[in-house]
Amino acid sequence: MDQSHIRNFCIIAHIDHGKSTLADRLLEATNTIGEREMSDQFLDQMDLERERGITIKAHPIRMAYQAVDGAEYQLNLLDTPGHVEFSYEVSRSVAACEGAVLVVDASQGIQAQTLANVYLALEHDLAMIPVINKIDLPSAEPERVAQEMIAAFGFEESEILFISAKEGKGIDELLERVVRSVPPPAGAPGAPLRALIFDSKYDSYKGVIASVRVVDGRIEGGKRLRLLAANRALDPLEIGVFKPEFVPVDSLATGEVGYIASGLKSVENSRVGDTVTSDETPAREPLPGYKDLKPMVFAGLFPSEGQNYLALRDALDKLKLNDAGLVYEMENSAALGFGFRCGFLGMLHMEIVQVRLEREYDLELLATAPSVAYQVLTISGDVIDVDNPTKLPSPQQIDEIREPWLDVSIIVPSRFIGAVMDLVANRRGEFKRMEYLDSRAADSLEGGQEPSRDPRVLLAYHIPLAEVLIDFYDLLKSRTQGYASMDYQVMEFRRGDLVKVDILVNEKPVDALSLIIYRKNAYRQGRALVERLKQLIPRQLFEVPIQAAIGNKVIARETIRALRKNVIAKCYGGDVTRKMKLLKRQAEGKKRLKKVGNVEIPQEAFMALLKLGDS
Repeated sequence: MDQSHIRNFCIIAHIDHGKSTLADRLLEATNTIGEREMSDQFLDQMDLERERGITIKAHPIRMAYQAVDGAEYQLNLLDTPGHVEFSYEVSRSVAACEGAVLVVDASQGIQAQTLANVYLALEHDLAMIPVINKIDLPSAEPERVAQEMIAAFGFEESEILFISAKEGKGIDELLERVVRSVPPPAGAPGAPLRALIFDSKYDSYKGVIASVRVVDGRIEGGKRLRLLAANRALDPLEIGVFKPEFVPVDSLATGEVGYIASGLKSVENSRVGDTVTSDETPAREPLPGYKDLKPMVFAGLFPSEGQNYLALRDALDKLKLNDAGLVYEMENSAALGFGFRCGFLGMLHMEIVQVRLEREYDLELLATAPSVAYQVLTISGDVIDVDNPTKLPSPQQIDEIREPWLDVSIIVPSRFIGAVMDLVANRRGEFKRMEYLDSRAADSLEGGQEPSRDPRVLLAYHIPLAEVLIDFYDLLKSRTQGYASMDYQVMEFRRGDLVKVDILVNEKPVDALSLIIYRKNAYRQGRALVERLKQLIPRQLFEVPIQAAIGNKVIARETIRALRKNVIAKCYGGDVTRKMKLLKRQAEGKKRLKKVGNVEIPQEAFMALLKLGDS
């Protein structure tokens, strides 16, 4: 294919604005998928994506399109996720494209993630095609949403396309706009080969399969390749393209998107962001890769059966290849044994990773409660990163503890401003600014006029990450009847009045239940936790105290009463000393058992930490 007839573009939007449905219509319009093979959300191949109705992974696919002028074009599409926690997938897709289709729901308008994705596309200087989707809905307001896009992003009214992906309206016009507006890929066909790995996965038969975008030169089958960053030579088993299944081809030219089946069995040898070049005539300079992702949420993952530790390690290695946001290291817990301390981009990311490990690799896992990463300044002047409460130094060595703060943007109808402000104020949030997205609504409010509809408002806050970690998003949705949308980015670390709360079960600290929390909330949350643990931990043959403590000071206690066996049931008569002797022996046995007995802590006990915000 002539390089001038190649178009690489992605679809970006807020969650549930119709990206996957639009991708389905594009596949049908270009006859890439036949009617018999077609299904809803075709590019969402994972069961999790279909169950939850969200896109988790970016999915590339090649389409052949004949334009109105009769010319043949090769369209490489990347369908991207919309949830804020998977924005790293969007960033990798954007870096591999020259254009982006910006989709906005005609009934919901601009959302928080819409703004974030637009800024990301502008950073990479992409040609943007504004599209208003779902114009067929009874609640659609395409004219109002068009004015929002013009005011927020500076589009011309003639640039905006009005479509219905569900009914197929406007799809042909969109394809023509992609051909006309998205520039062909730059690159030198005669230069040494340079191809960027933007995704990868592991296959039992073909080894590591790397998804690549050829920037310079050409990949030809049968020729030895080299990974520049890993400094590893490889003989590719196969090269091909996504249609969407793997289709082998003889070569990949400059500007094309495809895959390389490397045959490598060691997953650490092929990392996302590495540059593929020719082994005979290697390129001197690698391509600029991607920024290292910094996980914000940490939790321990442990196999329910100790002998599955190695299987969990192999599964994490393979999943890491397909998920650049996952970070892990070995961890040993006194309560749970050997496992891994894993870093995630958010709570949804953590849940998705755990479910994928259990389903795709047939593992049964125990997960500890999530926590954020803190910075600890010691009295000696050293700064220590602490992602696990058990790693926190003793109070005598700590000068201050710093916690991560977020820059949060919330878009909500104006009638819910009070509810949002109350929620954020209770979570230690700091108000920064408020602005109306619709300039006409803002002008009418300033002039003392009653607006014809409920205008939408952008609220900006600074808030600690720990306060939004567990249930903040759910509460935000419930208080705004589902209308609010939120986007965030990590801002800085600030000093906080934080303490470590230890949980002691049978007078023994359980490291997996320790947590670092705001001092003013310590008593309330410690009390709530021990009360939940009392309900969740099964009764033993001896009395089990459950305590929450800050250092040596116990701030809350509950006691699980012992199971009592009626040892005098067989004594029908005789001297009372017979009964006293049996009761005394039972008491001595319970006292001895309390010293040597172990208390089994169920998985629900660790998940009790997730529900502290409800109490």
